[in-house]
Amino acid sequence: MRKLTSHHRTPVPPYPRVYRMADLLMLAVVLLLNPTMPFYPSHEPPHIGDKIEIHYQPRQDTTALRRQLAQVEQELEEMNYYLKVHNVTDEGYNLVAQYHTTLLAEQRQLQHQLISHSSFLIPHSSRIPAKNRPMIAVKTRGGYWRAGHFHLGPLSGKGIVRDQQGRTVSALWDHDTIVTATRTDTLGTYRGQMDRCYQACGQGVMDERDGCHKEGFWLYDRQHGFGFDSSPLHPLRIGEWKEGRFLGEKMKYTAERIYGIDISRHQHEKGRKRFGINWRQLRITSLGKRHNAEGRTFPVSFVYIKATEGTTIRNRYFAQDYQQARKHHLHVGAYHFFSLHTPAAAQADYFLKHSIIRQGDFPPVLDVEPSEQQIEQMGGDEPLMQRIRTFLQTVERRTGMRPILYVSQMFINKHMARATDIKQHYNVWIARYGQYRPDVRLVYWQLCPDGKVDGITGDVDINVFNGYQGQFDEFVRTGQ
Repeated sequence: MRKLTSHHRTPVPPYPRVYRMADLLMLAVVLLLNPTMPFYPSHEPPHIGDKIEIHYQPRQDTTALRRQLAQVEQELEEMNYYLKVHNVTDEGYNLVAQYHTTLLAEQRQLQHQLISHSSFLIPHSSRIPAKNRPMIAVKTRGGYWRAGHFHLGPLSGKGIVRDQQGRTVSALWDHDTIVTATRTDTLGTYRGQMDRCYQACGQGVMDERDGCHKEGFWLYDRQHGFGFDSSPLHPLRIGEWKEGRFLGEKMKYTAERIYGIDISRHQHEKGRKRFGINWRQLRITSLGKRHNAEGRTFPVSFVYIKATEGTTIRNRYFAQDYQQARKHHLHVGAYHFFSLHTPAAAQADYFLKHSIIRQGDFPPVLDVEPSEQQIEQMGGDEPLMQRIRTFLQTVERRTGMRPILYVSQMFINKHMARATDIKQHYNVWIARYGQYRPDVRLVYWQLCPDGKVDGITGDVDINVFNGYQGQFDEFVRTGQ
């Protein structure tokens, strides 16, 4: 009898009692039938011939094909936007780019099927050589079965096993350690690394039956760490996960990022004191209390200046700040603070009359920050969305530039659920001061209200462009 030495033993979690008893009963039956067979495996494995597989491509309904194609194209739209505003320095970029390539191939296949749609079933055969068909082992406690023989000790090679929930796991083992595995259940199919309890752990991919594709790092069968979830059912989610809950995408504050500021009269007035701006000295020295820049400083690449508010308030410093920003070769834009007390069309007229918008400037911005009580008093979300549409459409029509909407992420989640036309047509600038970038499309992200800038007295709003230099150059050219 072959001795089981200590180095063959690999600690495994205890199985439920039913599995231990089942193994013992199976071994007892085998011993009764042939007392020597379990411990003396045959030196001549059974002959395995070549395998021929014949696949039939079933005829699909044209409507179903179009629906699948629409879903893939919707996912591609989300992916294209992500790849547009990221580059290879961002965590997980290559994972996303690889799946984007997969989606493109699926799109081409569906388009081809629609063009060459046929009612015939076309068989496709393939031959798998015997050398590529290793015998599959059945893993049990303390050993494994292969070709009708029981082997004591660790398994190396391909095998199958049932986990504690009764799910079948097909895996590649190396001395009882899972290298990679595949498991299919009611949710879908997982492929990747697993722990000894056959739970997703490490890097892996999950294709769910509802069309969701999840990829990244896992712990205890849930996404944990970096990962993404691409689905036709919801916007693309890329970033940090914790126990299956999406947190958001972490922003790296590197020198490659494009930083800017927004200013108003508050950068010139503190009570009765008046301050100027030294435009030659402008440089960001702090990203606020919430963000550690690790001693780095950043140039100011763009500046937005408040021009008007409602139909009666003007920023007395707007014209001189605008001229100085242009003089010092900064990209500059104007913004209007929206009021719920006057008509939107009148506010658009007032903004266009008292601001400066020249060729080459950044798109104008509508700043919307109403309180919950104000929204309730005016009749709810739809009347507010209609006023926002009126302002944006008026400014776009008269300037030829598509304005940007500045709101908080909470405002988008709570009040813009039905305003899909606004979110799809207009770029968004979001105020969000937390650690994670919001899971929406945006052109700027205001990351703090308490930044510090050489040349400006007091706190300054610091903003980050959602992209890198290449994307920023394109935005400078097109405003989109």
